[in-house]
Amino acid sequence: MDVSMTLWVLTIVGLAALIAVDFFIGRKPHEVSIKEAGIWTVVWIVLAGLFGLALFYFDGAQPAGEFFAGFITEKSLSVDNLFVFVLIMTKFAVPAQYQQRVLLFGVLIALVLRAVFIAAGAAIIASFSWVFFIFGAFLIWTAWKLIQEARADHQDEEYEENKLLKAAERRFGVADRYHGTKLWIEENGKRVMTPMLVVMLAIGTTDVLFALDSIPAIFGLTQDPYIVFTANAFALMGLRQLYFLIGGLLKKLVHLSYGLSVILGFIGVKLVLHALHELGVHVPEISIPVSLAVICGVLVITTITSLIASRKQAAAEAAGGAGASKDSIDA
Repeated sequence: MDVSMTLWVLTIVGLAALIAVDFFIGRKPHEVSIKEAGIWTVVWIVLAGLFGLALFYFDGAQPAGEFFAGFITEKSLSVDNLFVFVLIMTKFAVPAQYQQRVLLFGVLIALVLRAVFIAAGAAIIASFSWVFFIFGAFLIWTAWKLIQEARADHQDEEYEENKLLKAAERRFGVADRYHGTKLWIEENGKRVMTPMLVVMLAIGTTDVLFALDSIPAIFGLTQDPYIVFTANAFALMGLRQLYFLIGGLLKKLVHLSYGLSVILGFIGVKLVLHALHELGVHVPEISIPVSLAVICGVLVITTITSLIASRKQAAAEAAGGAGASKDSIDA
């Protein structure tokens, strides 16, 4: 796509306006209901759909297909991120009424930092076509790592603060309790961070770590920085509502990591084939319609098998509990 500076500015202003509306509506700390989360999740998905249709109308099927493939991929990877967000909320004991504020600012931090990642990635790709080999190999390695993690037992998994967060806590100090939505307070004559600011930084910086695989993944579907940025933006901005909507379902998506590993591995192979094609090697290239079909198909199959497995596990646990109760009565 030939994107003018005017379109870039209008897009960023439009996204900023949507974020402002989102903030204005949720500015009063409150516990988000399933109904509210569901409505806003639908709103963000509809807005993404309308944006994709606008791309189709003005620029054709190729950019629109790349956007939808990128958006679905980023959204599915974001769902996996929600597992870590739950761990962070638990680690810092964030009160329910403040969680939506934490996620709003955390996602905003992640969006700004991802924009930097995207700009850097676009510049590297424009200068060095061989970087596709690196991106492809990294995604295939990440896919294998996801499979290994899925096989491991993470029942007692806890969130570990990263070095940047620990350094900030040592440098500024942290208050011993939440002070509403305040980010800084005066304590013993010293300005210190509140747990609210710490958890916001934890959400934002952790999401950037996830960008290390999601950004190469979307560059495997499109090399257009405009599409990469907008797909990431729409996927991230609906993440806050998605957290409250499917929070209770996360534990039931037991095969999600396997599905994501297949998607990342597929895109990794696509990147390697593209890199070979750029070097003049006659290899088949995977089209966007095929990519979109594979991504959607894997997510649908993964969701169905996850729900079936979760139902069977729940039934087995119920049967085991009933058997234990019967044994205790007989004894």
